[in-house]
Amino acid sequence: MKATTSGIAEPGVIHTNTTVPPVENFRDREFLLGHVADTLAFYGPAVHDQTGGFFHYFKDDGTVYDRTRRHLVSSCRFVFNYAMAYRHFGDPQYLEYARHGLAFLRSGHWDAEHLGYDWEIEWRNREKRALDATRHCYGLAFVLLAQSHAAMAGIDEAKMQIAETFELMEHRFWDPAAGLYADEATPDWRVSTYRGQNANMHTTEALLAAYEATGHLVYLDRAERIATNITQRQAKLSHGLVWEHFHADWSVDWHYNEEDSSNIFRPWGFQPGHQTEWAKLLLILERHRPLPWLLPRAIELFDAALTHAWDDEHGGLCYGFAPDGTVCDHDKYFWVQAETLAAAALLGRRTGSERFWDWYDEIWRYSWTHFVDHRYGAWYRILTCDNRKYSDEKSPAGKTDYHTMGACYEVLNALDESESACAPTLEPRS
Repeated sequence: MKATTSGIAEPGVIHTNTTVPPVENFRDREFLLGHVADTLAFYGPAVHDQTGGFFHYFKDDGTVYDRTRRHLVSSCRFVFNYAMAYRHFGDPQYLEYARHGLAFLRSGHWDAEHLGYDWEIEWRNREKRALDATRHCYGLAFVLLAQSHAAMAGIDEAKMQIAETFELMEHRFWDPAAGLYADEATPDWRVSTYRGQNANMHTTEALLAAYEATGHLVYLDRAERIATNITQRQAKLSHGLVWEHFHADWSVDWHYNEEDSSNIFRPWGFQPGHQTEWAKLLLILERHRPLPWLLPRAIELFDAALTHAWDDEHGGLCYGFAPDGTVCDHDKYFWVQAETLAAAALLGRRTGSERFWDWYDEIWRYSWTHFVDHRYGAWYRILTCDNRKYSDEKSPAGKTDYHTMGACYEVLNALDESESACAPTLEPRS
């Protein structure tokens, strides 16, 4: 483990002084399911808006502090949350919530005039007003993810919607020459010159779910093509790692948002959480298509993230590091820890190497101590370098704890596969 950062919190930031209950085994199924249940309890039933969809803005204690603004990413992620919860717990209310959220994607976010999903809206008295009608491939990826998981939960109307959303993405964003998706467009579908890997990464996630929901190879084929092009071809242009930003011709844009390493959707710098999130996705792809390059590449990306971003002094992974390998954003983000522990579990299961499980336990210990709110539930969103929180806004738009609960579900998958495996597959030699 490599120390990469030091420093103290800014004046006025808040300590997370809560008694931390002991956990005997972070690999225990009951612990993981219990943590998911506790996280769901933080959001519900206050999250449910009877007039449509869900509320998106929560203080630490669960108080809703904005009842009208709705963000497409949160609207979709809540559908994922409740569809997955229904599949694991069988509570019919979770299925009702998933169906309720799926309907809101059309009643709230859909723009029937321009045939696209509005990025952010105001929802008041069952009527919408578009606040930001930009068309984002990232947003469509989450629409596809929500529909796919809704379909796997047994919501019949979601199955037809999967194909419709995929066709919309094909028509508006697919670049066949690059073998990747463009990123954003104006409300009337004029595509910008910006290209980004993040939209393609989450589209890969959604396509894998669409394949699992339908069995149609077109989704698996497309997921493989994107994964290959981002984690191999494009990564060769950026020191062998996944860079975030590109020009229209998919050449590297080293300067995009160079003064904004903390941007919520487009930060500058290498993102450790995206290296490990890609490692996770490559192993999910391998379940369905066992290509020989997937495991070695997943290990390379995971190891690079931990080498450059793990903080030996305060624990946890930092948010970003520069092309020269130095940390450019020392803050700790909840989703980075969650995606990395999920990747560690999948690598531990796949390779049989205890070093990945050691990382899994270490990241869980850190997150359990500093990120999990043991008083009210769910995870804090951002902590300082030395693990203090900046505000009492636990879940603004975009954060629904989809990352943390999704990580638990992936670990459960890894545990299930470990129990059914006859023998471990050894980690390839470097």
